[in-house]
Amino acid sequence: MTTQPLSLPALGGVLVASPSVSFREKVRQSFDGSRGPVQEVQGGADALMKLESGGWQLLLLDRRLPDLDAEELIQIIRRRFPFIEVVLVDSDLGHVPENSERAESRMAWRALPVASREGQAQAAGKPVSRTEPLPGMIGDSEPMQRLYRLTRLVAPRDTSVLILGPTGSGKELVARALHRLSPRAGRSWVAVNCAAIPETLVESELFGYARGAFTGAGHNSAGRIQLAQGGTLFLDEIGELPLGLQAKLLRFLEQKEIQRLGSPEIIRVDVRVVAATNARLWDEVEQGRFRADLYYRLATFPLEIPSLGERPQDILPLAEHFLRILAPAQPAVLTAESADRLQHHRWSGNVRELGQVMERALILAEGGGEILPEHLHFAGTGEKRLCQPPVTTAFERNLRFEA
Repeated sequence: MTTQPLSLPALGGVLVASPSVSFREKVRQSFDGSRGPVQEVQGGADALMKLESGGWQLLLLDRRLPDLDAEELIQIIRRRFPFIEVVLVDSDLGHVPENSERAESRMAWRALPVASREGQAQAAGKPVSRTEPLPGMIGDSEPMQRLYRLTRLVAPRDTSVLILGPTGSGKELVARALHRLSPRAGRSWVAVNCAAIPETLVESELFGYARGAFTGAGHNSAGRIQLAQGGTLFLDEIGELPLGLQAKLLRFLEQKEIQRLGSPEIIRVDVRVVAATNARLWDEVEQGRFRADLYYRLATFPLEIPSLGERPQDILPLAEHFLRILAPAQPAVLTAESADRLQHHRWSGNVRELGQVMERALILAEGGGEILPEHLHFAGTGEKRLCQPPVTTAFERNLRFEA
């Protein structure tokens, strides 16, 4: 291991993430403040939350984090905060290089090579370890392996998670996996589609209402948040939440308290929140349509789901899985031509579109043992199309993206 000199950035904050109190203190003492404030956190989730607040230019990241894999965290930081310099350090070395003159430009850190786990294993001639897929998920591509690892790392915690991904990629499935892999698994799971509730009813649906709160409120009613007591609340399409209600949701997240519409009573709740969106939520913040403080609170730990186009090696395993689920007694098989056609489609509707295409193909095959190219019909390609399936297809009704 070699000692690499560190060229420090211009003015800006310094963040050190390490479970070692003594190491954090030594890092703090090594800076005289001319590079901006130095702050300390113990783990990776807390580091992400700090980085979201802006103003940081240097992150000293201990490779021995208590909650997350440091290499995976670095990949997230590089994608989301490309201008932040990240140095991976080893607190086990037990010391920070001498810097008595406070000349930070002369400081040297024992930086570890930031290579992926797979790269290190391959270089050593060892088999690459694979992470078990999340419950109900199919795919062994590297983007999905990264998602599996991060989800399993954060699942046991009560950390708020924001799931980002395109329509049809399986955001609710990841949210359900977080619940099933958490200590809350045996308790309530409550899902709310923020885009499906009329704006005038969102507050009463989430927070509940007291008798007489409005015309027709003849009794007290618990909201979705209270119904999730002890369990997990999934807020899908969180970007559609009305701006006026976002402050009340923020208070719930910070204080773990709710107040029913029309009632002065404060109710304490213990709920883990998982939110999801297919929108560029930070763009909504910049446009003034979503509160920045709520965004930071929800995105304590972001999980990004790749589109199907970003993991083409998973297309055929997924297609074969759907065929087995949709026709378990006598599953059909794909011909080579059909498989090739599936792999060359763009899949703008992602996994949901693939499931619907396979359902239509099975119907057209009329119980035949093979799925031929003429059985595959893709919406929006200019081909002769079938009528669109009903809103709730057998695929969605039986699977809901779950095996």
